[in-house]
Amino acid sequence: MAVQPNDVGFRPDEIITSESTRSARLKWVIVVDRTLPPGRAVNAAACVASVVGAQVPGIHGPDVKDGDGEPHLGLPWIGCSVLGALPAQLATVRERAAAADGVLIADMPMLAQHTRVYDEYADQVSATDAEHMAYYAVSIVGPRKTVDKIVGKLGLLP
Repeated sequence: MAVQPNDVGFRPDEIITSESTRSARLKWVIVVDRTLPPGRAVNAAACVASVVGAQVPGIHGPDVKDGDGEPHLGLPWIGCSVLGALPAQLATVRERAAAADGVLIADMPMLAQHTRVYDEYADQVSATDAEHMAYYAVSIVGPRKTVDKIVGKLGLLP
């Protein structure tokens, strides 16, 4: 089963920013409903990314400074692929991720973009059976081979 927040992350000795992202033990993908208009797709991806940033220890690299000494906050050193899927594929990805061991799932149900009050969103989600939940984005962090099996051959979001 999918893990709880903070069960997926990096120990300090695993954070190796001098190597390719492909050498990281964990892989991070965000799968977005490719039928969404661009603004809604970007919003969905940003929302699930914020959850991952808050829940996965060690995902951010160190802060850097540019040539003028201006600071730039650390970005995720493991990278993140943003993939596109049709709504039915997205639901399947979410189901596969939920059934996998050792992965963290951050999802954005469709309901989230149809209210401006968080408590209303929470009430709507609580009243919706899992099999009837529609998603705009699903973010997955987990062992590289596991994540690859979950997302299959989905392509990058155009």
